[in-house]
Amino acid sequence: MELNDSKQIAAPRDVVWQALLSADVLKEAVPGCQEMSGSPADGFEATVVQKVGPVKATFKGAVTLSDIIEGESLTLSGEGKGGAAGFAKGGAEVRLEDGGDGTTILHYSVTAKVGGKLAQLGSRIIDGFAKKMADEFFDRFKTAIEGPAPEGEVAEEEATKKPGMLGRMFSKKT
Repeated sequence: MELNDSKQIAAPRDVVWQALLSADVLKEAVPGCQEMSGSPADGFEATVVQKVGPVKATFKGAVTLSDIIEGESLTLSGEGKGGAAGFAKGGAEVRLEDGGDGTTILHYSVTAKVGGKLAQLGSRIIDGFAKKMADEFFDRFKTAIEGPAPEGEVAEEEATKKPGMLGRMFSKKT
């Protein structure tokens, strides 16, 4: 599975760069992360609990940083073993660029592979899960840097959304 996307983050590039190197920020960003320790030089150790389809597992693994160009780009590579559930391997090539007005655009290209019981779930389930995890990681990473959206903005954003099918069904006047 491969996924390419970008996020605009309301922070200067050096702040985003430092966050990419922080075990605390990475722990906050990884969905289901129970523990994260280590350093950019030595790599990070992590414990992550995830449910993929009917399979729930605790993955213990390592994340390493490579291809580092200070302040510009790096590659995050991780591998986790989930016991009987199998294993997961993945990586993300991350590139930063100035977005203007003190913002940073974070570009990412993610790859993921699984084996064991997880691989038996089928590629549609695995690809969907991997995409969801990557999107959630970078959304949480952005929130860890920017902080949560002010309540007024969230309410305004929700108010401008078009109602889904159930919303349309129940909002019709009879």
